[in-house]
Amino acid sequence: MLLAGLAGCGSSEYHPAETPPPVTPEPPVTPPVVEPPVTPPVTPEPPVTPPPVTPEPPITPPITPPVTPTLPPVVLIWNHCEKPRGPGYPDVQGTLEDERTFLRLFTEETYLWYKEVPTDLVPGNYANPVDYFNVLKTPLLTPGGRPKDRFHFSYPTAKWEEMSKGGNLGYGTHWAQNGAVPRIWRLATVEPGSAADKAGLRRGDQLMKVNGEDFVNGTGAELVARFNAALFPVKAGEQHKLTVQRGAQIVEASMTSAVVMETPVRGVSVLDTPTGKVGYLLFSDHIGASENMLIKAITQLKDAGVVDLVLDMRYNGGGQLNIASELAYMVAGPAQTAGQTFELTTGNDKMKPKSPLLFKSTAVGYTAPDPAKPGQALPSLNLKRVSMLTSAGTCSASESLINGLRGIGVEVNLIGEQTCGKPYAFTPQQNCGVTYFTIQYQGVNAKGFGDYADGFAPTCRVADDFGRDLGDPAEGQLSAALQHRSSGSCPAMAQGTLIRSSAAAPALVPVRPMGKEISIIGL
Repeated sequence: MLLAGLAGCGSSEYHPAETPPPVTPEPPVTPPVVEPPVTPPVTPEPPVTPPPVTPEPPITPPITPPVTPTLPPVVLIWNHCEKPRGPGYPDVQGTLEDERTFLRLFTEETYLWYKEVPTDLVPGNYANPVDYFNVLKTPLLTPGGRPKDRFHFSYPTAKWEEMSKGGNLGYGTHWAQNGAVPRIWRLATVEPGSAADKAGLRRGDQLMKVNGEDFVNGTGAELVARFNAALFPVKAGEQHKLTVQRGAQIVEASMTSAVVMETPVRGVSVLDTPTGKVGYLLFSDHIGASENMLIKAITQLKDAGVVDLVLDMRYNGGGQLNIASELAYMVAGPAQTAGQTFELTTGNDKMKPKSPLLFKSTAVGYTAPDPAKPGQALPSLNLKRVSMLTSAGTCSASESLINGLRGIGVEVNLIGEQTCGKPYAFTPQQNCGVTYFTIQYQGVNAKGFGDYADGFAPTCRVADDFGRDLGDPAEGQLSAALQHRSSGSCPAMAQGTLIRSSAAAPALVPVRPMGKEISIIGL
């Protein structure tokens, strides 16, 4: 239409419209197909098959074979004897050298002061095991100048077993002596029902002759041997004659030796005083037979309503620590002792520490003619103070009783002489028919104190009064205890001749075997 309009404006001539050549349509243009970017095909890696894994065989933990405990060398030669005792005993054939080696190893492993034993001792220089044992100890001294180890000894096992039961071969006499010539031997106690008791001997009698020979002034090895043979018979049925002086009177006593069973608790009584009832008892040995005797005695005093107690322990050399612990409980009672240590015993640096011995509130139940029932509850007096009569014969477990009570704050007043000085204990060891005693432990109380190797000093120093019976309120030591209890003061030293300082007249000490001056751990 646009072309037709232009022609009419320039000319009137008509020209028919030309038919445009047919237009052949362009074939449709198909736009090029843009191929998407070609990601070259990824040929996947063939799957990798891991090499076959051979399973580990199950691991069986290594089997530890049972370990046989390695025995200390001393155990390996224990009971290897030069002369075995035969059927019924653990002895096997050994040699004299085995017995000496046992003692050396036993000392090295258990002796409290094993580092102080001389190292130049030659076992072959000693003809028998006991002689060798006697030198296996410390040679050192205490601060007071006494031998540090005064308690190293042995017994034939059969004799020790008899002593442990309270049996003593003799006449039932217990002497105190001065240890010098001229000899002063005074009779301290007499066992009830013994040969001495039946012969009429009494406390205070002074020994003058033995089988007619002068005992006071006699010297010489042969004469002394005869004295010992008569005074300490080795078998029952021996007959000997003792002559004693009692004031102006001379008494002769012919006696036959026998095994005499000791009565360790005697003289239980109640003393009336202006300030209340005071109990008294004589306690002479911490042996098994004493357990039920003490229970009965304390029960009697408790029922009587005593408000104070005097324990006469002037002749008590010690014994079982369990007995001392029981008596301490019966004195102090549960309120003061519950959970408290009575004594902790410590050994050398090779020994396993022991658990402390607590105040025992129940009976062990030792074998005895009249035993306590194991586990029975103990009676108690619940005292905050106690008086003890002491001498140089108050030793070992008796001193543990003093120390143990002081460790929990109980006031313990000592009336008499300085005590023995043995804060040590041991467990007796048998080998080849001999029982050996070597110091293995030192004991301390609940406060950690145990340093009394020179003994406990008395509160009031008073000599033993052999002129009166034990338990008599007028007897020197008991009288002094009653005075101190009421007034807090000690008797004047110048008062009379029976109360005097030990400087004026050396104190007499008990005549007894070493086995009566001990603290034994265990049953």
